[in-house]
Parts: sequence; structure tokens; C-alpha cells
Amino acid sequence: MAIAVGKVDITPGLGIALAGYAGDGPRAATGVNRPLYARCTIIWDTGVPNIIVTADVLAFPPSIHRAIRSRITALGVASSDFVLTATHTHNGPVINDDVTAYTLYNIADPSPERDTIRAYAARLQDQIVDLVRETLTETPTACTLDYQVADEDFSYNREGLSSVERDLPVLVARTLDGAAIAVLFGYGCHPVSGPGETLIDPDYTGLAVSVIEDNAGIFAQFLTGAAGDQNPRNASSWPALAADGTDLGQTVLTTLATPGRPISGPILTAYRDVDIKLDITDTPDNLAVARANFAVRQANSPGWISRHAESMINQIDAHSFTFSTPVPVQVWRFSGGTPLRMVMIGGEPVAGYAAHCRDNYGGSDGIWISGYAGEVPAYLPSDELLTTGGAWHYACGWSTDYPGMGGGAMCAYGLIAHYLRNAQGNGVEHTLIAALTSML
Repeated sequence: MAIAVGKVDITPGLGIALAGYAGDGPRAATGVNRPLYARCTIIWDTGVPNIIVTADVLAFPPSIHRAIRSRITALGVASSDFVLTATHTHNGPVINDDVTAYTLYNIADPSPERDTIRAYAARLQDQIVDLVRETLTETPTACTLDYQVADEDFSYNREGLSSVERDLPVLVARTLDGAAIAVLFGYGCHPVSGPGETLIDPDYTGLAVSVIEDNAGIFAQFLTGAAGDQNPRNASSWPALAADGTDLGQTVLTTLATPGRPISGPILTAYRDVDIKLDITDTPDNLAVARANFAVRQANSPGWISRHAESMINQIDAHSFTFSTPVPVQVWRFSGGTPLRMVMIGGEPVAGYAAHCRDNYGGSDGIWISGYAGEVPAYLPSDELLTTGGAWHYACGWSTDYPGMGGGAMCAYGLIAHYLRNAQGNGVEHTLIAALTSML
């Protein structure tokens, strides 16, 4: 096996709207605390490139994900061999040019802010494609791979459920004489250790990468795990970010000092878009009730909830709402020796999905689960969250005023309804687990 790595600075100019926190006007960037990067690791297996790209942005919307994927496959790369993920920093640029830009940030279209978003999104796509193209032309370094799982503990389940992410998977590439040259690592915790102010920053994930690279002199890359219902224990602040990022980076440094179990090819890969249905009863009477309820929300809710209701009324009137969302799912299997599976899920999966995979596919040592891969259409709740609502009534996708309609995080993502439950036979949990079972 062999490895090639690369990175590119994707920090936007000042004044761009920052993503991650709803408001009644753009949160314009006034400075840069630390730069943002896109990073690329290519693992070459018998002449085949297996590519992982991460970018310090909140999430890739479908249009950008699909445009990038199309351009990468045009380079001769199989779609299943290309992984694109967002680190999910909440202090990176808005790149959505859709209803969410209006709903979350009150950015009108047309407007100068929208023009800036479009220009940056176009540049970002070019930068990522150029990064992959250039890394493909680099002379790869022959390497061995080893894998182990450390323990991290600064996340908690903000929805009050039992699943809490502690796994810190660490995959290390070493030269043939044993020197570490690159590390891929991950953790399931929302990157909101830093405050939601006006400074551009990659959050704890970027600081952890810097700690590793500065102290070990190797390339480092981070994959955000199943963090949909996982938050840092410390209240968001710059000191909290420094503590969490330093702790994570130091744990990885300690872990990679001693090699884990050998991992080798062949690397088997699979990709599919899984269609997840929304709970919509498409009848005139039901839509009339929903429209009336959204009108109440529009008149009586805070700004971003009111703007979501306004958008949903317009979609009902035009009958233009979506009935389902595609969620990309990828699986890689390192088949040599004791196999390692990597699962990369689009959307914001809650920790219960990671727990299910570990329970059924060899535990922490046998499987590594990441989220925010490809495109992020919404949170991916479990049946438990869809039923109970959770402590925040957010990741579930419904609110207590009108539980049958889209609420909570579905307002942030501009969707009219929450996902179906298993009771209907094709709910989000049932559909995702069935797809994962088939692919794994």
C-alpha cells in the first residue's frame, strides 16, 4: 500500500456570512482566529486510489456535493472510492444557496450576501477538485497501516439519551521502517466548543489537527463521527475550544506512539444514495390544516422559525415540497488480516446509529462510523428520538406545538415534515439500518 496527502487553505474573505447559528441577519466574519482547510488523504491499493477529503465547513448541500462528486469521477475515480465530508465547524462560511440561507440567516435573494456565498461556493468546489487532482499526481509513499481505538470523554448526549460517543479511532500510515507519516482520526462530538461569534475558526477539530502536526511533524486529518446528539460538556468559549482541541490532539499523539493492529487491503468499497421518506399525508384536507398551523407559527414564533413557516406555506401553495431526502451511505472494508470497516453516512446521524453498528459488526475495533459525508439534508434521528422528542426537541425534527409537522431541526433544513417512524415500515431508522446491513 502507499499514501499521498495534501491540503489547501479554504479560508473565505472577511464579511462573508458564517454558518451554524440561526439569526435575523448574517453573522458577518470580522476576523480569522485560525484558518480553514480542505484536506485529502489518498490510500493507494494495487494501483487504485481510495480518496478521503474533509473540509472545514458546516455541511455540503446536495448541489455542491453532487457537483464535486461528478467532477472527481470524471477524473477516472470510482464514486465509491471517493469520500467527501464536512468537519461541521459552526464558524465557517455559509455555502447554501437555497431556502436555508433565508430561513436560518435571513439572507435574501437577490442580495450582495447571496452573491458572496455563490462566489465562495464556486471557488470552494474548484479548490477541492484541484486538491484531489494534485494529490493524485503526487508520488505516493509506500506505507503500512495500523489501527486502534482510544478513549475520549468530552461529549455528552444533549437529547438525554443513553448513547454517548467515546470512541477515538486512529488509523496511522507509517513508512516501511516504522516512522509515522500521516494519521486519520475521528470523534463523535458537535464542533461547537468555540463561541458563535464573528471569527472564522475550524473549532476543536482543527486545533487537534494542529496539535498533532506541530508536535509529531506528520499529516493529520479528522472525520466527524455520529455527532447529531452529542455536544461538548464545557459551555462554548475560546478556552473550552482550547481545552477540547488540545486534549483530543494529545490523546492521538499518545495513541499513535505505539502501533495498533496491522490493516491491509484489498480495500472493498460501496456507495449508494438511500431514500429517506418524510411523514407527509398528501391530501387537500391535511395540507389545509398544515398550512393553517404554519400560519400560526409564522405569526407567533422567533425569526428563523417564522421564516421557515413562511417558506412552507409557499411550498404548500405551490405543491413544491419534497417527499423524501437522499442520504449518501458509503462503506469501505480493509479486508486483509482482521478486517476493518469504515462507514460514512450523510446527514447528521445521532449516536444510536454508531452504537448499532458497533454492536453488530465487531465492536469498536471492527467498525468506524462517521457522519456529515457527502451531503447533509437533515438530522437522522432514531425511532426513540422520533417518539419521545428528546430533551431539546431538535434532532427529532418535530416541535411540541404541532408534532405532526416539521419542526426542530427540520426548520433549519427547510423541510416540511419530520421523517417516518418504523411503524410505517419504511421509517428513517429501519431504512438506514437495512441499507447498512445490506452494504456491510
